[in-house]
Parts: sequence; structure tokens; C-alpha cells
Amino acid sequence: MKTPKRIQPLVEEGLIDEVMRQLMSGKEATVYVVRCGDDIRCAKVYKEANERSFHQAVAYQEGRRVKNSRQARAMEKGTRYGRKMAEEVWQNAEVDALYRLAAAGVRVPTPYICFEGVLLMELVTAADGNAAPRLNDVELDRELALQYHAMLLRQVVLMLCAGVIHGDLSEYNILVDAQGPVIIDLPQAVDAAGSSVAASMLERDVTNLANFFGVVVPELLGSQYGEEIWNLYQAGLLTPDTPLTGIVAAPERPADVGAVLREIELARYEEEERVRQQMEAQA
Repeated sequence: MKTPKRIQPLVEEGLIDEVMRQLMSGKEATVYVVRCGDDIRCAKVYKEANERSFHQAVAYQEGRRVKNSRQARAMEKGTRYGRKMAEEVWQNAEVDALYRLAAAGVRVPTPYICFEGVLLMELVTAADGNAAPRLNDVELDRELALQYHAMLLRQVVLMLCAGVIHGDLSEYNILVDAQGPVIIDLPQAVDAAGSSVAASMLERDVTNLANFFGVVVPELLGSQYGEEIWNLYQAGLLTPDTPLTGIVAAPERPADVGAVLREIELARYEEEERVRQQMEAQA
């Protein structure tokens, strides 16, 4: 196929030899299957800020670092330079998260390079060698649903132990290869220690998993794994091997109204995103 304009610089630099086909197009990027020498990889081309439907809420930006105070001020003022820096921070967040999580043993695609707004990374494949399906497209029975749910909870724990929360985890950004689930799409990754809504983000991610697998395994719908994981993390007791029960004792302290309102807002946004993703999947 014809080389997309945004990928041309990587071809000219010898990083990509051929664009084979478009793999998918989502709210934040378009992904292509590319050939790099003898290797088949994928190139994620980030959409411009005004073309993305993903809401870059302040919650996702909180805690992210920039190179210097000048860049921070420019981003805060929304100048042309500041918007350029914000784009770099948004794109680099995924690259940084992928390297960080891969080192922690999380099942994510191997990143290679991010150049001119294009992330070159591993193409996750199924047992037949074709591109791996999304979790949403995999037929599940009870046994497989329980297996994948447990595997993904472990991935969430590994991520949190590495200081990262996905922030938009659902059946639409999880691929399934021969070994099981692989987590993708991390430009909105949240810094667990630097975000005031980290707990809400984590619990929402885990609730999304429970809601999806709960269609096949109804008892997961009432589980409290997200809150349990966060409580253990805050107490400094969370490790990759910490056993989980999905049960949390009722709190004895007064409710945090502000936190409740933030969770309501996050839940509203999550439902909007879920509807949008369903429409994109059906398109």
C-alpha cells in the first residue's frame, strides 16, 4: 500500500522498509503492519490533538514530568510551543510506560522507537501468526474467563508495583495471543504516586474487567479487587505474589464526598468511552 505521510520519515531513515496494511484505527491513533528488514512489526501513528476523540483530562496529565520549567509554563498557558510539548509528553508517556512495564514483567508489546509521532513496536500475533484479536472478539467459556481474569488482575498488580495505572483498561485494549492477554494502548497511563485520582482510576480499570468477565462469571460482578489492591498498595503490602480475595471490609470512617463525586465523573466518562468503542468495533 502507499506509505502514509506520517510514516514516510521512518522509511527515509531506514527504520521501516514497507507498509503492508492498515491494522486498525481508533480514537487516538491508526496502526499499520510494517516490515522492518525480516521482521514484521506495527507502527502506531498518533492522531493530531484536534483529531483525537480521547479526552485528555487533567487527571491523566497530573504527575507527568517535563524537561524544564519553561516547557511546563508553556503547556500551562497553551501556547503553540506548549501544545507541541504537550503532544510530546502524551506520546512519550506510552513509550516510557511500555519500557517500564516490560521491565516489570507485564505483558505488553515490545517498544522499539518513537520517531516523529510514530511508535514502532512489536506486532502481537495469535497462534496462527496473524494479528492477535482483541479480548472483546474472543469467545469465552467460564473456565477461560476465570483464567483470563486472574491473569489480568496479576498484570494490574504488576503494573501498580511498577508505579503505573493503565487508566483506560477494558476489553477493547487487551489483545489475546497464544499465551493469553496482552495489554495495549497506554498514552493515558497514570502515575500511581503522582495522581490524586489514582485510586479511582485503578478501581475503574479493575471494575471494567469484572463487568466484562462477569457476563460469563456473574460472581465477579460483586468483587472488590480494585479497592483491595489499592489498599494493599497504600499500606506498602502489595507484591506481585500477594494473594487477593476480592473482599474488603466496610469502612468505619465518614465518606469522602469529593472522592465520590470524582468517581461519578470518571464513571460517566467511562460509559461514554465504552459506547464510543462499541460503535468503532461495529463500524
